[in-house]
Amino acid sequence: MKPSSKEPEKVHPLRHVAIIMDGNNRWAAMRDLPGSAGHEVGVNRVRDVLDACQKHNVEVITLFAFSSENWKRPDLEVRALMALLTSYLKKEVRQLVERGIKLRFIGRRDNFSPRLNNLITESEALTSAGRQTLVLAVDYGGRWEITEAARKLAGLVQQGRLKPEEITEQLMQSHMSLTDLPPPDLCIRTAGEQRISNFMLWHMAYTEFYFADCYWPDFDGLAFDRAIDEYHRRQRRFGKRETGPEGSRRHA
Repeated sequence: MKPSSKEPEKVHPLRHVAIIMDGNNRWAAMRDLPGSAGHEVGVNRVRDVLDACQKHNVEVITLFAFSSENWKRPDLEVRALMALLTSYLKKEVRQLVERGIKLRFIGRRDNFSPRLNNLITESEALTSAGRQTLVLAVDYGGRWEITEAARKLAGLVQQGRLKPEEITEQLMQSHMSLTDLPPPDLCIRTAGEQRISNFMLWHMAYTEFYFADCYWPDFDGLAFDRAIDEYHRRQRRFGKRETGPEGSRRHA
């Protein structure tokens, strides 16, 4: 049978999935475990999601690993998260190389130790030949990213290299962290929360959102499959009028 041209997956392929990994501490608290235990189990879910992304031919997966606001958490938790990131990079980079996954970081780096900064740089270099991209947003905030882009453009204006009237959306986009990658098609947030928490504010103008009730440590490959199925049932019009007899009066 000839496949229908109306199949959602054919019309709107899923290239980029962003995930806000929420609920590690609550998952641990329900089991009378320290919060660090929830974060450690959460690392295993990253492996599951990478497997699912490869199965669904997702080109880019972006994980909100540590926000700029997370520095306000208790010092012990922050140090545990930094240690977990260090451990992840040491243990997983070789496997990422074998699986053809390129690792990329977005966010500030001046708050990290020299040791962690060196490890991040080395990890990006070692995995640079990968075909699929795993983006880790660490010490990242959407407002920070937009501010940084505006500051760079303001500097060009001050130097006389750019006129204010020459600033366009496209030029602003070119100064963003992921300018060379497609914007997220789907953003998943776990733990039942329904907000984006300063995550990729510029990039998600037309992103579809999926809110999962389970905590991140319980979000396995099957849960990811359910989110993908829901995505493919939706209609993405990007502000255009829907065609067809029933959609002739409907707008995005």
